[in-house]
Amino acid sequence: MKLPLNGELVDYQLVGTPVAQGTYSPARSRLAFAAAHVVADPLGDNSPGAPAVIDWEHTLGFRRHLWSLGLSVAEAMDTAQRGMGLDWAATQELIRRSAAEAPDGRIAVGVGTDQLPATPQPAAGSNGTGGAHSLDAVIAAYEEQLAVAEDVAAQPILMASRALCAAAGGPEDYRKVYDRLLSQSSRPVILHWLGSMFDPALEGYWGSASVDDAADTVVELINDNLQKVDGIKVSLLDADKEVALRKRLPQGVRLYTGDDFNYPELIQGDGDRYSDALLGIFAAIAPAAAAALKALDDNDLDTYERVFAPTVPLARQIFSAPTYYYKTGIAFLAWLNGYQPGFTMVGGLQTGRSLPHLADTFRLADQAGVLTDPELAVERFRQLLKVGGVDA
Repeated sequence: MKLPLNGELVDYQLVGTPVAQGTYSPARSRLAFAAAHVVADPLGDNSPGAPAVIDWEHTLGFRRHLWSLGLSVAEAMDTAQRGMGLDWAATQELIRRSAAEAPDGRIAVGVGTDQLPATPQPAAGSNGTGGAHSLDAVIAAYEEQLAVAEDVAAQPILMASRALCAAAGGPEDYRKVYDRLLSQSSRPVILHWLGSMFDPALEGYWGSASVDDAADTVVELINDNLQKVDGIKVSLLDADKEVALRKRLPQGVRLYTGDDFNYPELIQGDGDRYSDALLGIFAAIAPAAAAALKALDDNDLDTYERVFAPTVPLARQIFSAPTYYYKTGIAFLAWLNGYQPGFTMVGGLQTGRSLPHLADTFRLADQAGVLTDPELAVERFRQLLKVGGVDA
């Protein structure tokens, strides 16, 4: 076949050996969540700005696939296009449907504030043009979503909030919001630190542009709420910063890596400390992730490294700048592997990556062994090339 690479059509022969499929038990040595995407209904109006219309059969089928591999599901996170096409009404239904099928303890759900309008309306009778939401409005939005997580008995993930980032004047405002929410949760939560490369609106989260100063706020928050914090997911794409924070966490509080660039080394750890996993890339490389985690359970580090190593170039491709379009790559691979009928996404986000970018993704997925049915993947990619005007 031919691939559009480096501005020209290049002959390409598949070289990868698909990672063996199978059914796995959950890993013993690490907790591992895959942040799952949603499948758009190809007959729905999923144009930008329209309410999401979801293909529930394939969306839930993909989650069953993840559970069968021993992975837990991080539901309704940014991978599911929170704030980028998945509206709150669809999010609630997604959480309820997924939680109803999840094996015991194998699901955590995103709790955020994205039902708030992006730009608040000015108060009645004022001459203002709107601005940041009040902290009380942010708290109320979080509480509404926390109630849904409580209702389905799922572990909450307190997602980083654009509205809170806009409203907060400093670390004390983050403490006001998070202390209130933690006091209300009936079970320990996972905190969520999403870097601005994933969402530019989160620049300066925790009240400081300095990662080190922000980490001080996080550690203080956790120390003051030990009984209510299971761990924190960190997505900064900076292994050194993650390790530094991991060393500061109290005993028993988990660091869930969200570093889709450096996950093998962070999950393996340094002997004294390691990271658990809550990763979008695990949805794309699920069979490899399951095999690597089993090898880690067996203390077979050679197999662990051999399975994970070729997935890293693929992950860095999918999460390359602008990083927030990584969701397109996740859905693309799900389509190539037959987990959804078409390469469509809510909000029309399938246009978030170029054809050459997707061609490179295809090539790296082959080399990583995560094209589970290579013949189907080739056939589908040729269809995409043809639609794109490339006769290959």
